[in-house]
Amino acid sequence: MDTRVRSVELLHLDVPLKTKIRHASHERSSSESLVVKVELGTGHVGFGEGVPRSYVTGETIASTFDRLGVCDVARQVGSPQDPIEMVDRLAALTVEPPSHDPRGMGANAARCALEMALLDAYGRCFGHSVGVLIRFIKIPDVGWSATPTWVRYSGVITASDPRKERISAWKMRLYGFHQVKIKVGVEGQDDETRLRKLRKILGRRVDIRIDANEAWHSGELLEKVQSVRSAFPTALEQPVPHEELGCLTELKAKIGIPIMLDESLCSESDGRAAIRDRTADLFNVRLSKCGGFFPTLRLIAMARQSGLGVQLGCHPGETGLLSAAGRHLASNVAGLRYVEGSYDRHVLASNVTKEDPTFRYGGWAKPISGPGLGVTIDPIALGRMTRARREISYD
Repeated sequence: MDTRVRSVELLHLDVPLKTKIRHASHERSSSESLVVKVELGTGHVGFGEGVPRSYVTGETIASTFDRLGVCDVARQVGSPQDPIEMVDRLAALTVEPPSHDPRGMGANAARCALEMALLDAYGRCFGHSVGVLIRFIKIPDVGWSATPTWVRYSGVITASDPRKERISAWKMRLYGFHQVKIKVGVEGQDDETRLRKLRKILGRRVDIRIDANEAWHSGELLEKVQSVRSAFPTALEQPVPHEELGCLTELKAKIGIPIMLDESLCSESDGRAAIRDRTADLFNVRLSKCGGFFPTLRLIAMARQSGLGVQLGCHPGETGLLSAAGRHLASNVAGLRYVEGSYDRHVLASNVTKEDPTFRYGGWAKPISGPGLGVTIDPIALGRMTRARREISYD
């Protein structure tokens, strides 16, 4: 059976959003995504997605095209004849990072999109879902669930005008969410007043966590934390810029709210540093940010071994491809503290998948079955969103 990689196509997508997404680090009305299409010698095709963000991993669409353009995928993957051999090959898959990349994250979105496309293609070739394939990954202490389970997602309230925020909070209460993340730290907003009002709307039973997106600085951190206590948050995500992360070694105990790292957790190097310096209580892993399933699962195992909690996060504007990939991970890994993603219908003005992976009432969503990612690309929607493409042939 000819299972070699015949071709790789890189697509630059401009994904339209229903409304602007705003937080302390950025504001956007559309989302740039990298989509990778892989075709095997058998004729099976797979798709993967990465979300390059210059303010997270330093990547851009142009840099992902450059990295993947010189990546000899066919040589690295070879011609695996069964799923276990294929997974072992992908475990060693590398995309050359920039020359100066001390944190080891400069090709993560590119690697994620490529790895996902390969898993999708080989899943269809061998007749297995991605959820089945990732269970062949030999990483101890991941904590697999006994069988694929339903996933319960969190709601998110972005930094918006007061009226829209209140409407969002009421919707989330009526929709039955049990966990909600609230963005804070946007200049000009009174977070203490906002949070008090939002907590009142959401009610006492909802688990609220706070995300500052690096908005605060070490000298003001304790004062800023005091302003969010009225919401009784169960976690505080990325309160300071990465460059000031060291302050958390001393201040974490004084803060009194579990600290979650996001922008400061993009690689295994970041994870080891966080554990060594005791700057985190939780890891926020995201498939695109962390480089795909294999690196993400290694970070989850690292957190478990150190007694830290884990959130599976997402990037605003992810399409149905990353939503499906996140579902496969979340439904097969037990004990995730928080899960984000599958916001598709609520966030995207248009999607690239024919299936709608959006969660249902209460944030609940069932496992995805079927070979590969279990979703089908809509070629018309994909073509409409594509701004540039590059094909690499191995024939």
